[in-house]
Amino acid sequence: MKHLPKHLRPRWRYLAVEIESWPDASIDRRAFQRECWYAGQNLLGDPGSARAELSVLQFEFSADAGVGEALVKVRHGWTDEARAALACIDEIDGQPVGVRVSGISGTIRAAEEKYLGRRGQDSEERNVVFGNEERVAVVRDESVDVRLDAAFAGTTDLDYDYDLA
Repeated sequence: MKHLPKHLRPRWRYLAVEIESWPDASIDRRAFQRECWYAGQNLLGDPGSARAELSVLQFEFSADAGVGEALVKVRHGWTDEARAALACIDEIDGQPVGVRVSGISGTIRAAEEKYLGRRGQDSEERNVVFGNEERVAVVRDESVDVRLDAAFAGTTDLDYDYDLA
């Protein structure tokens, strides 16, 4: 079967959702998905819910802390309706919850990095002395990768000196 051309494929938006409940609550992905569908059907009706197509892509909930987050996929143009439907969720499996949409994005990766707890690594470039030559290095957390002519070399604290000039 052939793929549809890009201009005919459905377009999606991804809603980053924060979930909060009591610390002893246990909520799973299936229960959250069911509540999303019920809220969509109750607010938008069956045709509207089918067009919005709320589906949970990622779900994580810590029962110890009582907080969690989810990534919900929605058709482009239906984000306002989806936000309203998610706002109608007040309990999941008898557990009272608070649901908040923290952001909307056009890609899964951007939603994860901007709004969910999966942040990208921060990196910066510095000038270092490596192999008796001044070179550019990329520093991320505690790892330092020195740029050589065609590649990078992973280093330790003993392999380089910061250029103070």
